[in-house]
Amino acid sequence: MRNPWHTGDENLSAYERNQVALNLGGQGFLDVSHLTGADSDSDSRGVAAGDFNNDGMPDLIVRSSGGGPIRLFQNRWPQTSWLRLSLRGHQSNSRGIGARIRVECGGQTQWRELFPECSFVAQSPAEVHFGLGTTTKIDRITVFWPSGIEQQFEDVPASQHLIIDEHSDFPSTISESIASPGTSRQVKAD
Repeated sequence: MRNPWHTGDENLSAYERNQVALNLGGQGFLDVSHLTGADSDSDSRGVAAGDFNNDGMPDLIVRSSGGGPIRLFQNRWPQTSWLRLSLRGHQSNSRGIGARIRVECGGQTQWRELFPECSFVAQSPAEVHFGLGTTTKIDRITVFWPSGIEQQFEDVPASQHLIIDEHSDFPSTISESIASPGTSRQVKAD
């Protein structure tokens, strides 16, 4: 069967194997594609990351150009602490797109920008994920909203999915959404 996306030229980029790289903590990256099963030679173009099974570890869903199955690659690396944040804007846009988030814990600082990254015809969920290693408590979360509002939350337990709500009357609250299915609690910000 002929590939409908083939233009007739000899472009070989469609035949490159997929790759997965392991971050070595500032010391470069290691190609671990062969360990993940993701190193297929299909013409994969659409890739989205998200925690599809709610275990706190981002997984990948991959779609290939020209047909074939949609593949889900479940993250099976050893479990560590994590934080997943969703934003609910009021003065900013409703999903907080463009917000910058700083997380400080264990003597380290991580930054994320809420921008649902996308590849060709794919988009990730409107949330941010932080890998926290062995940390069980986050010293401080700071959200810099597109509206200019800045919120800070301190002493937040790790390994949960939080929804941070933007309010014009800073400070705001954090609502726990799936850390314990079927429960919800409010944490008052300082």
